[in-house]
Amino acid sequence: MNVVPRDLMTDTPVPSADFRGAMRHLTGGVSVITAGRGRDITGMTVTSVTSLSVDPPTLLVSINRDASSFPLIRRHGAFGVNILNADQLDIAERFAGKGGLKGADRFAGAQWVTGVSGVPLLLGALSAFDCEVEEILERHSHGIVIGRVRHIKSSTRSAALAYWHGQYVAVDQDEDGARLADVSVPTRVRRGI
Repeated sequence: MNVVPRDLMTDTPVPSADFRGAMRHLTGGVSVITAGRGRDITGMTVTSVTSLSVDPPTLLVSINRDASSFPLIRRHGAFGVNILNADQLDIAERFAGKGGLKGADRFAGAQWVTGVSGVPLLLGALSAFDCEVEEILERHSHGIVIGRVRHIKSSTRSAALAYWHGQYVAVDQDEDGARLADVSVPTRVRRGI
C-alpha cells in the first residue's frame, strides 16, 4: 500500500530555531557519509542514519541537497556509511567542516580502504557499510537516500561516538551500559513488576 502525499495546512509554521532546539534532545550515533571515487571524493558527518530493512539489508540517510556529497551520491549511485567509534572525534569534526577542509582533503590523517562500489570506507570505524543507491526521495531541503548494503566491514571496538545537546559524547558499552541500566529504568520496571 502506498501513501499519497497531501498538502499539509498549518495556521502557524514551527520556527526553525524551535525545531532545532527540540531535536537536540534526540541522541544520535555519529557517522561519516562518504561519496565519490578516486580523487573526486568528499564526505560529511551525520546523525541521520537509520536501518530501513534487514532483508534485504538497507540503510536510509537524510542529506542536505546543497551538501557536496549529494551530487556525487546521485552521479555514482553509491555511498559509504562509517559509524564512528569514540576515539574518532577528530574525524567527526573534520567531516563536519571544522578547520575548513573540503573534498578529498577531509580524508587526510585516517586510514581508508576502497569499498566494492568505489567509495572510501574508514578503517577502525565500528562498522562501515558500502551501499548502492536504490532510490532518492527529495523533500524540502534534503534528499532521503535509500541504500542497499553491498558489503560490511566491522571492528571489535565497542565505544561509540554520539551527539547530544550540541556536543559529542562517548558511549562505552562496557562502562556505560551497566551504569545506564542502574539509573535509567526503575528496578520494578526491569523486574516486570
